[in-house]
Amino acid sequence: MAGLRLGPLLRYVDWDTGGSATIWIEADRPCTAEIRCADGSGGTARTFQITGHHYALIPVTGLTPGTATAYEVLLDGLPVWPEPGGRFPPSTIATPAVGGGAGRPAPGLRITFGSCRQAAPPAGRRGPHGADALDTLAARLAADPAQPRPDLVLLLGDQVYADHLSKDTRRWLAARRDLREAPGAQVADYEEYTRLYDESWGDPEIRWLLSTVPSLHIFDDHDVIDDWNTSASWRAEMRATPWWPERVLSGLMSYWVYQHLGNLSPAELAADPLYAAVRATPDGTDALRVFAAAADADPASVRWSYRRDFGRTRLLMVDTRAARVLAEDGRAMLDPAEQQWLRENALAGHGGYDHLLIGSSLPWLMPPLIHDAEVWNAALCRGERGKRWARIGEDLRRRADLEHWAAFPASFAALSDLIEEVGTGPKAPATVAVLSGDVHHAYVAEPLIPSTARVFQLTCSPVHNSIHPLVKWGFRLGWSRLGRWLGRGFSRHGRTGRPPLSWRRTGGPWFGNQLMTLTLEERGARLRLDQARSSRPGARLVTVLDRSLTGAD
Repeated sequence: MAGLRLGPLLRYVDWDTGGSATIWIEADRPCTAEIRCADGSGGTARTFQITGHHYALIPVTGLTPGTATAYEVLLDGLPVWPEPGGRFPPSTIATPAVGGGAGRPAPGLRITFGSCRQAAPPAGRRGPHGADALDTLAARLAADPAQPRPDLVLLLGDQVYADHLSKDTRRWLAARRDLREAPGAQVADYEEYTRLYDESWGDPEIRWLLSTVPSLHIFDDHDVIDDWNTSASWRAEMRATPWWPERVLSGLMSYWVYQHLGNLSPAELAADPLYAAVRATPDGTDALRVFAAAADADPASVRWSYRRDFGRTRLLMVDTRAARVLAEDGRAMLDPAEQQWLRENALAGHGGYDHLLIGSSLPWLMPPLIHDAEVWNAALCRGERGKRWARIGEDLRRRADLEHWAAFPASFAALSDLIEEVGTGPKAPATVAVLSGDVHHAYVAEPLIPSTARVFQLTCSPVHNSIHPLVKWGFRLGWSRLGRWLGRGFSRHGRTGRPPLSWRRTGGPWFGNQLMTLTLEERGARLRLDQARSSRPGARLVTVLDRSLTGAD
């Protein structure tokens, strides 16, 4: 009898017709997976196999717009979800009330987002990072089904940490191989990646939340390794390391299976040759390995970025890790094809949406001191101050993680120009917002540009992690007047000039485990920040910000 190893995860929900969805599961053996909804809708799919693991992405059709219908998962005809005697409310698929025509208002959208989530320890055990914000949100929603739920959870990178493992996972690895051999207490292959997902998504609260709230994902460095693709010399050194090829292949393979597939619509899945190939054979491992090897060797051959439209809100999720150009004389956050994709999708149907969201794991607007330091560092590594300073710059780049948009000055300018172009004129949306994580604190920043739209950098991190007090002090300094003055010193030394635009912080910085929720209604936008605080007997979410972004409260 087949069992459910992981999932279900509710991934895609159709906002055009409100009639379809996709649900991802992992089973413990080959089987036929079925979703059966209370309203009679549903769907089936046969599992596909990758390195002895069995997965299905099940299309659900026939849903009624504007409803929330409970569902169950069956494997080979036998129910496996909800679990018997479970303590959580039924898992449901909520579909939008499709509107926007015949005088009807378009449906609103509530997006909860954040990044950097190390798996929480099992119940009853205290971990090093405090209360998990996503776990706490799940517990609150489960305890009070009348609470408004997000329409979407946006996970902006570092969903798993391949290079920072829990004590339980290190013990599991030690029983599998000798940790004195590289890569030591880090994941080495696909099987070990599956352990990370089991640990992270098998958490009961998280499992229930992701079964009932759609989620969209993009990777960041720790999904593969810290500083992934920070520079050409870093990449060359890693490719010369014996254990690295299997690590990066396994990271890309597992990301495709566990995260990327669910980002795609049914139409995109139907047109995906790799998805067809892995489903057409008894074992899709070889096809996926060939794909992952090509993606690593030639990042421009693969697109991890994607677009989703939610009524009159457009979301562009941008790959800021694998799509980089790393040659020092032509460094870019996005390769030319990726940059063109971003531009075309931001401008397509310009005037036909009210809000443009750009999901980037790495922030566009950073504390000014850090921005100036990254531009200066890029100039040093480019050789502007000679070979000795170039060596110093490369070492500093890796030690201090100087690799955000500012570290790719041409890309920073191109994104800034695109945002100003989209946000200016009679067809401009009400808001343009870059949603980011990575930097282990939260803030709101606004550029000083003559745009028609309100433009924001909304950064929220971590969901469940921590920050060294010295780094916290550095971020506070980065936003201060003294930090701006020090940044100008970096600019003078690197001969980099002033940034192509200015910006100001209008919220934060906030430190702690936290989630932002952006609520979009017609041409209005509201932002809330909730922090997880430990308490007895569990944890609670405390709202530290709740304000309109587009008008007076």
